[in-house]
Amino acid sequence: MNQQIEPFLLEVQRPSRYTGGEVGQVVKDRRDIAVRFAFCFPDIYDVGMSHLGMKILYSLINERPEYWCERVFAPWEDMEAVMRRERIPLYALESGDPVREFDIIGFTLQYEMSYTCILNMLDLAGVPLLQRERGDAIAPLVVAGGPCCCNPEPLCDFFDLFILGEGEEVDLELMDLYRRMRDAGAGREAFLREAARIPGIYVPSLYEVTYHADGTVEAVTPRDGAPAVIKKRVMTDMDRSYYPDSVVVPFIETVHDRVSVEVLRGCIRGCRFCQAGFLYRPFREKSVETICRQGRALCEHSGYDELSLSSLSTSDHSQIEEMLDALLQYTADAHVNLSLPSLRIDNFSGSVLEKVTTIRKSGLTFAPEAGTQRLRDVINKNVTEEEVMRTCRIAFEGGYTQVKLYFMMGLPTETDEDIIGIADLAQKVVNLFYDMPQRAKGKLQVSISTATFVPKPFTPFEFEPQTGKEEILRRQAVLRGAIRSKKIKASMHISDISQMEAVLARGDRRIGAVLYDVWKSGGHLDAWDECFEAQRWYAAFEAHGLDPAFYANRTRPYDEVMPWDHLDYLVSRDFLVREHKKALEARTTPPCRERCAGCGADQCLGRSCF
Repeated sequence: MNQQIEPFLLEVQRPSRYTGGEVGQVVKDRRDIAVRFAFCFPDIYDVGMSHLGMKILYSLINERPEYWCERVFAPWEDMEAVMRRERIPLYALESGDPVREFDIIGFTLQYEMSYTCILNMLDLAGVPLLQRERGDAIAPLVVAGGPCCCNPEPLCDFFDLFILGEGEEVDLELMDLYRRMRDAGAGREAFLREAARIPGIYVPSLYEVTYHADGTVEAVTPRDGAPAVIKKRVMTDMDRSYYPDSVVVPFIETVHDRVSVEVLRGCIRGCRFCQAGFLYRPFREKSVETICRQGRALCEHSGYDELSLSSLSTSDHSQIEEMLDALLQYTADAHVNLSLPSLRIDNFSGSVLEKVTTIRKSGLTFAPEAGTQRLRDVINKNVTEEEVMRTCRIAFEGGYTQVKLYFMMGLPTETDEDIIGIADLAQKVVNLFYDMPQRAKGKLQVSISTATFVPKPFTPFEFEPQTGKEEILRRQAVLRGAIRSKKIKASMHISDISQMEAVLARGDRRIGAVLYDVWKSGGHLDAWDECFEAQRWYAAFEAHGLDPAFYANRTRPYDEVMPWDHLDYLVSRDFLVREHKKALEARTTPPCRERCAGCGADQCLGRSCF
């Protein structure tokens, strides 16, 4: 434990967020360590400790005896006040040492609204926020990985480099290079030029961005031998990819309080709004043997009594039923609950339901995403109303009385008819329950939840504008007026956060100055509604002569140079344009397993995905 904080722990909520000392943490002798890596999650402990990527990379780095990876999380407001008052710098949980003393400070970029938290963590650590102010000393390097690296341009002022794609190999390659060049006496600039030669490493200071008079990007030009295009890294064999057999076990309940085994990466579906479905291509799955071995090891080493199968679409595994049979044989004997999230409506079967409910019965969640078939075809959801009703019938026959349905509002081409269709679909689910002669006993609850659509890079909707807040509020009123049953509970949310998320997702380097001003004026935990202040953001945009609507609410032509065009996530622009045109015509594209759509992601495999 950091001894500086011990006298003040009773002043804060959930003090065990800040103590370390959990079962499974890795502590090493500093004298034996060549490179220290601070893995920083830009949110509070409860959220970060649920993140699977951190668990994988934490264990991966620590398997190297000469490297030490430690965890760092953002303090909540009460703890930050103590740290600033007592001049306690941001520290790592394992050693209690200040983050500024580490060789590499690595952030994971999971959500755009965490960007101000990154700046706040650097400031708490005593590390200069701006990359150009850190001098030529090679340490500390400030790096980032994660899905938001697909467009890191708003953060380029603050980071030395970004890691594109999957980190199991490239992270160690970067650390090995750092060790060699540091020991040879190299400075920061020399190291960054060499790091840019590693596939998957993007060094923004080696690129110049120019703009047209209308504010759009004219060109991104590399210098000093940097590659014109940086291609993401991919683990091609999931059975041979590193996976931990133990994890750190928190003292407190976290957001996802269980162990998870990753069953596949990528997605075969091609939902046009879903950034993850395109960023994580190509589709790769683990064997049943590997999944079962890893799941057993995690449960036995951690003591958790719940095992979750993690993926974008678990039921798309080609051997889902064989996998469940094998896992249930272990979990039943070990008294472990098996959680199967990410179910698809169109391949949900009674046999899968029976297997899952052998362990635990609770509410089921599905995501039709849109209320009418026309709009589901626009977004390429490939789910019909008949499949929704069939799935609900199976669930009701299996004893379920709670169904949650997720939708998005503000999707491209959406009309009031599509909004009313959300209420109509929910009503049909209610009617189905009461029309069934043999149904589960209990009180029915159909919950519908709507989120505001945010257009994201590397999706067919990257060209689309986001619907404005006032129009979303009007559509929400239409939905409320269309709900006819007390059995339907609607949850709708809209705030300026959605627009700022869209701005940061599709922004350019000029946004960096806005982020700095937002942080300087008090923004630090903007992913949390209670900490977000819209006026702070709008004032910063105005001060720099930028309009949020230019980034969030503008249709982008196909030939516009996007801020992220020099980054290659293997999905081609031609494919995205084709899919966008099909969306406007409400034409669907079949799942990848049925027919290849030619997205380009299979190039890294040297073969077809299937």
